[in-house]
Amino acid sequence: MDMLIKDEEYINANDPSLPDMNREVLEGSMEGIADFFTNAVILVTGGTGFVGKALLEKLLRSCPGIDTVYVLMRPKRGLSVEQRYKELIKNQVFDRIRARYPQRLEKLHALAGDVSAPRLGLTDAQVALMGRVNTVFHSAATVRFTDPLRNAAALNVKGTDTLMKLARDHMPLLKAVVHVSTAYSNAPRSEIDERVYEPPCDPQALLSCADLLPPDTLEGLTPSLLGEHPNPYTLTKAVAETIVQGYTDLPVCIVRPSIVTAAYQEPYPGWIDNVYGVTGIIMEISRGTYRSGLCRERYVVDLVPVDVLVNCCILAAWRQAGKRAGKCPVYNVTSGSVAPLQWGNFTRLCVRWARENPTKYVMWYPNFSFTESRALNTFWELTCHFLPAFIYDLVLRAQGRKPIMMKLARRFKLAAATGEYFANNEWHFGIEELTALHKDGASAPDGAIFSAWPQLFSWDSYVGAYMLGIRRFILKDTLESLPEARSKLNKLYWIHRVCQAASGYYLFRLLASRWPLASSWYHRQ
Repeated sequence: MDMLIKDEEYINANDPSLPDMNREVLEGSMEGIADFFTNAVILVTGGTGFVGKALLEKLLRSCPGIDTVYVLMRPKRGLSVEQRYKELIKNQVFDRIRARYPQRLEKLHALAGDVSAPRLGLTDAQVALMGRVNTVFHSAATVRFTDPLRNAAALNVKGTDTLMKLARDHMPLLKAVVHVSTAYSNAPRSEIDERVYEPPCDPQALLSCADLLPPDTLEGLTPSLLGEHPNPYTLTKAVAETIVQGYTDLPVCIVRPSIVTAAYQEPYPGWIDNVYGVTGIIMEISRGTYRSGLCRERYVVDLVPVDVLVNCCILAAWRQAGKRAGKCPVYNVTSGSVAPLQWGNFTRLCVRWARENPTKYVMWYPNFSFTESRALNTFWELTCHFLPAFIYDLVLRAQGRKPIMMKLARRFKLAAATGEYFANNEWHFGIEELTALHKDGASAPDGAIFSAWPQLFSWDSYVGAYMLGIRRFILKDTLESLPEARSKLNKLYWIHRVCQAASGYYLFRLLASRWPLASSWYHRQ
């Protein structure tokens, strides 16, 4: 089956919020989820990230009564806040809104600041604006596993504490604060319930170490501070949860997603805007450059589409407004308890769709397998990743071009190594609170627009759309190139078969040449 989605289908398909008649029906109904955001003033941190963009798009498109959305931004990559704001609103994620409701983009307002700075880097005039805010979505964080502890503590821990203090002191109209954490904040545990666990270290002690100790000293202490945590990211997210829970006088809640992946339906099926983590693995499988990984393929890979996460965040804010102060609900937004998918089945689906709808950037015939043997994985890395990369670079050098493949192979090996912990461990997440959230959302008159988890969900169809999304949004490869890509893939298939036959032949000759020597040695003993 060809899973091909034309541009107009991306704009119109599977979107219950678009038909005007739905909105008219809701206007005559009891107060719903979208109605909660009528005249709302919202603060979003991390709005330029993957989750943040999807959240902004959904709020603007499905909650037309919103008054203002402040997006905290800082200068980055040589771009000013104003330049980054212009870059944000031109992003493809807002194409659907641009086509139907362009005036809603005017509700977005950039707020120059920095999560890691005191008072978020806001001026007195900007802090005064916070008095209008009634909903906060805090998704700003460093998600890089390899970031030094100092950076992770500044953004994930100190930034969260600063935001909570600002909310307590300057947001009297606050109805909900949604803190986006991670399902792996308690990674050393295999059973993770929806509650905040005792932190691995005292938040203030961690911040003091990060602020006062010299970089070399802190780096030396990092392993002991991490304890059983695999990296600074999971450690600091666990500590940040403790901070959030401590503000019992605020209407706070915590949303813990597992591995956030491409959109299921909104804003478009397969929408993705980065190549971190699993997305990078899928992309390289589709190009045929990633062929082996160290993983227990029977373990569950817990993926959550970004639009599912966004809907849960919006539902959590709506639900939190009706809860009593002093309680901090935790929502494990995961798929393992709802629709479990094993790593082995996941990669088999990736290979299938890579062959079905190849990209013109395919470099070798897509094939992939996991192994639980580190020695065997090293062998496959050398023969299937580094050797082809070395040969390809030789060809580039001969053509007078800059060699790049060995550099990419090393970078991808490092990325795979940082993800090994999550591919070789398995978690069971409690979802009692999440189930209650689903139930409450479904009872709302517009609950279908903010569905927390699709009733009819197929991993096969989702992975197919995911890979088309990578093809379209990351590789910028249009569907018009598909016939050419399939022709190229067919040629690579026969080259792949010839190489397999040649490898098998030379392996046989090698064994045959060794056997007589072994046999004669045996008879001489």
